[in-house]
Amino acid sequence: MSDTNFKSLEDVLNKHIPSEELGEVKRVLYGRSDDNELKFSDETISLAKDVDVELKGYVFNARKEDLRRPRIVRVAAIQNTVDIPTTAPIHVQRDALHEKISNILRVAVSAGVNIVCLQEAWTMPFGFCTREKIWCEFAEDVENGPTTNMLKELAKQYNMVIISPILERDSDHHDTIFNTAVVISNTGAYIGKHRKNHIPRVGDFNESSYYFEGDTGHPVFETQFGRIGINICYGRHHPQNWMMFGINGAEIVFNPSATVGALSEPLWGIEARNAAIANGYFAVAINRVGTEVFPNEFTSGNGLPAHKDFGPFYGSSYVAAPDGSRTPGLSRDKNGLLVVEMDLNLCRQVKDFWGFQMTQRLPLYAESLAKAIKPDYKPQIIRE
Repeated sequence: MSDTNFKSLEDVLNKHIPSEELGEVKRVLYGRSDDNELKFSDETISLAKDVDVELKGYVFNARKEDLRRPRIVRVAAIQNTVDIPTTAPIHVQRDALHEKISNILRVAVSAGVNIVCLQEAWTMPFGFCTREKIWCEFAEDVENGPTTNMLKELAKQYNMVIISPILERDSDHHDTIFNTAVVISNTGAYIGKHRKNHIPRVGDFNESSYYFEGDTGHPVFETQFGRIGINICYGRHHPQNWMMFGINGAEIVFNPSATVGALSEPLWGIEARNAAIANGYFAVAINRVGTEVFPNEFTSGNGLPAHKDFGPFYGSSYVAAPDGSRTPGLSRDKNGLLVVEMDLNLCRQVKDFWGFQMTQRLPLYAESLAKAIKPDYKPQIIRE
């Protein structure tokens, strides 16, 4: 964490920008001058304090239509630390995270949340950075593993869709491991899964040592509360990945992640927001918080000496709307629950106004890409 005790961009703006100018600054930076905060009951606020979670809420409105009713849904993102030492037995670490998230989900249901998404690989420390295979023991079955079975009960009890990104072990295919998001219906049923499409290979930080590229395409899950997709972590750096969820009809795309400040923070506030604009849906960017210390040293391909931690994850989870506006982010260092009330009618309204999807000319790019992937392709460069 920064030596300046930099908790969040919003804290700095509110502290140093004169009040008469703050609204205009937010309009330029965030697409709207008013945060449009969501109000919570005293009971919900008290519960959030009891479980030590930062609770923030905001609203995205849409124009009232004559032929369609508003489609109001409350969506939540959870960012959290891993508190049990990484030297503890695997089951102790996982059980502690199960308990922690169960408590935060109690706050979410009190806040009226319909769909909630957890952070990437939420049942474990982010051991991929260490290159030690012991962390594969966290992998589990996605349909009937202990994590999914626990969340099935809570999803049914709370009438809430839960997106649970975990490390998957596919025992039907030689115990192959995938980085997978499990989608659980508000009825408590397993709906399906999406496996992470893009694996980071940055310096000697290579997650392909642990899991394989996804083979599930770009599924969009039709739930009672809206059509959702999941773009897992590193996939946010690939515009085509975001695009395909939009092409398949997503209204909300979640981006559960785990990333540290020195590596990616300048990109963080841009990519999900760009995706929301370009594809006409809401984008929910989720990042974990805290510093996770491992028993053995490892390097990160950044020229620094070997170390026992990957650095602090910077949180800052936020939601972007298809009109280009976005919420303030959660803090960079606290457990957090971000609740956003949105009218899904805004998706089509923005598409009608800007026409981005109507004018994107997919056949042109399909033809060009079909040529570009061939071994004999020559870039279209015109020289004197």
